[in-house]
Amino acid sequence: MNWLYLLIAIVAEVIATTSLKPAEGFTKLWPSVVVVIGYAVAFFFLSLTLKTIPVGVAYAIWSGLGVALVALLSWWFYGQAFDLAGVIGVCLIVSGVVVLNLFSNVGGH
Repeated sequence: MNWLYLLIAIVAEVIATTSLKPAEGFTKLWPSVVVVIGYAVAFFFLSLTLKTIPVGVAYAIWSGLGVALVALLSWWFYGQAFDLAGVIGVCLIVSGVVVLNLFSNVGGH
């Protein structure tokens, strides 16, 4: 169940972060509401995962996948261009999350 909580935290954080642009510095009401609620949900569910998943592992997954998803959604919704270095950087972040989960003993798994 804690992995599901972590997934919910990641999705909520990605929604909140991608809503920052349309919130325009918190001058637009509804996107700002999405940002605040999204981050509240993200941190609540992230805190639930910490009952069984070590904070370093949970945060690495949460932030790593969040970065990759926000980058993808920024390209999709806002037309953000990526050069080769940007693509490689995001791939390295995702690779780090995969290595941490598959090969590390940090989380005791």
